[in-house]
Amino acid sequence: MRRMFSLSHLTAGFIAVLVGYTSSAAIVFQAAAAAGGSAAHVSSWLWALGIGMFATSVGLSLYFRAPILTAWSTPGAALLAVSLAGVPMSEAIGAFIFASALIVICGIFGLFEAIMRHVPKSLAAALLAGVLARFGLGLFSSMASQVWLVGLMFFVYFIGRRHLPRYAVPLAFLAGLLLAGVSGLIRGDSVTLALAMPIWTTPAFSLATLVGIGLPLFVVTMASQNLPGLAVLRANGYQTAASPLITWTGVTGLLLAPFGGFAFNLAAITAAICMSPVADPDPAQRYRAAVWAGCFYLLTGLLGATVASVFAALPGELVAAIAGLALLGIIGNSLEAALAEEREREAALVTFLCTASGVALFGIGSAFWGLLLGMVVQKVLPPR
Repeated sequence: MRRMFSLSHLTAGFIAVLVGYTSSAAIVFQAAAAAGGSAAHVSSWLWALGIGMFATSVGLSLYFRAPILTAWSTPGAALLAVSLAGVPMSEAIGAFIFASALIVICGIFGLFEAIMRHVPKSLAAALLAGVLARFGLGLFSSMASQVWLVGLMFFVYFIGRRHLPRYAVPLAFLAGLLLAGVSGLIRGDSVTLALAMPIWTTPAFSLATLVGIGLPLFVVTMASQNLPGLAVLRANGYQTAASPLITWTGVTGLLLAPFGGFAFNLAAITAAICMSPVADPDPAQRYRAAVWAGCFYLLTGLLGATVASVFAALPGELVAAIAGLALLGIIGNSLEAALAEEREREAALVTFLCTASGVALFGIGSAFWGLLLGMVVQKVLPPR
């Protein structure tokens, strides 16, 4: 029992959650707003995500005695933020359920690796880069109205990348908060300390929404979250079977989707914090750090209303800047992976440009068309 309260476990779990929230909570906030969600809906989304990540992180880590940390799908949230405009909340919930159902099917029948083999890695990477491109551009467009605020965050981020790379995003966020506070840009009177109240939304199912949002949400979650999450586990010597992990994250999504739990998956970057020797010199004991991370997830989920009010009080430019900075590395890695193979380069470019364009045809969003056109080009062009 005493080992469960080790300071190194607690610290690693706290840092993992802190990095996860400061780097991508702003994107979840934007996704909920794109669906027309009120502050109460944002609170409910954060409640559902916190409860789901707590249940899966603690449950799977204790059962398998491995540091299995889960997370919300950050690329999925980015996809939703640029795709949900004009989509009724009920149809958005239907798309979440559809994506989670596909994840469950993959887990139960062991289809994870088989499906990923049919989607070239270059196209999956191009799809992700196209979805995230607008967040990267938003970093610089936000300078037009708040050049000093965004400029300071930009500078602090890259200084942090040189000297403290793991904490570059939190440091940039802290610098932005300090300057915004001194400049009177934070609406402190709107921040409230309150517990989150879950809001049930009855799902509705539209073919266009399922194909245009639900299917891409499934693809980016599996390709850009579960795949690297499993790779991090394997790289650190944990041979836990993939199927039960994938299945339980999908089941959690099915249960919590009506409250805003849009997608759950294996964590990669934050999970690596719990798997490091800093968490515990003994690899067999590092699962305790993931358990503590799950407990902090629970706390942030229960205080979802407070978290939502904090982000609502921040200037929009700060939120856009921290989202862009947090995703810079993912955008760069995705572009590198998309363009690495010469024989797949043109197909990847088509996927990237179509997805980034935001074009919607027949009510179906650009992510689906980008992936579809890329795969067509891949089949049409002769191998080099």
